[in-house]
Amino acid sequence: MEYYHRVSDSQLQLLLEAMGAVLIEGPKWCGKTTTAEQYAQSVIKLQDPDMRDNYAALAANRPSLLLQGDTPRLIDEWQDFPVIWDAVRTMVDSRHAVGQFILTGSNSVQRKNIHHSGTGRIARMRMLPMSLWESRESNGSVSLKQLFNNPYMELEAVSQLTIEQLIYAACRGGWPAAVMASNRKVALATAHQYVQSVCDTDISTIDDIQRNPKLTKQILRSYARNISTLAKTTGMLQDVVASDKVECSRTTFDEYVNALERLFVINDIDAWCPAIRSKTTIRSGVKRAFCDPSIAVALLGLTPESLLMQLKTFGFIFEQLCIRDLKAYTTGLYSEVAYYNDRYGLEADIVLHLDDGRYALIECKLGSKEIEDGAAHLLKLQELIREHNRNEQQMLIREPDLLIVLTGGMYGYRRNDGVYIIPIGCLRD
Repeated sequence: MEYYHRVSDSQLQLLLEAMGAVLIEGPKWCGKTTTAEQYAQSVIKLQDPDMRDNYAALAANRPSLLLQGDTPRLIDEWQDFPVIWDAVRTMVDSRHAVGQFILTGSNSVQRKNIHHSGTGRIARMRMLPMSLWESRESNGSVSLKQLFNNPYMELEAVSQLTIEQLIYAACRGGWPAAVMASNRKVALATAHQYVQSVCDTDISTIDDIQRNPKLTKQILRSYARNISTLAKTTGMLQDVVASDKVECSRTTFDEYVNALERLFVINDIDAWCPAIRSKTTIRSGVKRAFCDPSIAVALLGLTPESLLMQLKTFGFIFEQLCIRDLKAYTTGLYSEVAYYNDRYGLEADIVLHLDDGRYALIECKLGSKEIEDGAAHLLKLQELIREHNRNEQQMLIREPDLLIVLTGGMYGYRRNDGVYIIPIGCLRD
């Protein structure tokens, strides 16, 4: 099968040249193993049913034997035997060489199960399902990195993605198996199968605690109904209990959500709270989010055809797609995604921070009619920051490096006021 280039490729190569080992984390089916195999010289898959008992015995007695092989050696789903982590750290120390191991994992391991953080030996990188650029649907005519490096550049771009194609891409998701599926029906089934796997199996096997598949699905459905919103936990808990008359306490709800976060299914977005208004004015709750928009689509029982008639609903799904792609495009820049929202109605759907302090304020607007409102929000927020800096000489806040409205439309350009209008079908890393 043809390998589709991933933005993470260059980051993995860099980290292998800098560190003794690299851990690739992310949701199941997002392509971690396939990407790692492009660089590995030997592979051991710990979930191989024919070898699992042998691997378990070695892990319990001589874990170092599992590390023998040409390097970089890929250890797939290492979290099944957490002792592997400390064995890798010890081997890296003894060999004094970079690029020794690649570890992949579909859930985070609790710290109590490992003895050393791996700092200085094992680098971490996160992968997500494929972005539109990686699935070859974005034409990549606009580079996000180039925009950050030249925030005054002129821009002329045209997306070839129609609204129908964009909706289909969101429903299908960025799962490599779906992207490369032989037909549309198979592709759209992938997200449904992913959700089923999470509910029936993964939610319990992550830490060998038996959890209720039905309750898991109800919690995920509540997330889907509240996607891209600031829904409070209390309201979502009521939604879960009322939806199917299941019993669920606040403690249980939080515990299930924590497990889903460790599986990288749920990726809530934190608030950005700059000192431009009082703390009581700026909303600080989390924005509800999944790792891929197709999860919400599957849980809500939506289809590309139904979403074409419900563009307001698709607007929330579209924001999820934008967040996924922005995270992918800034993998090597150690970015963080947040949002801004205050009680006066001023917002930025996404605040994209890079590790060097630069950041972009971004609004996600599906249609051309919403672009003006999105741009107005960004310009007002920029002006609030400037006003704060004029009045507060001791607490200066960096002004945004970019103002961007991401759209589902056709044309990309830079407005006279400096706001970039960028179709998601043109964006790349």
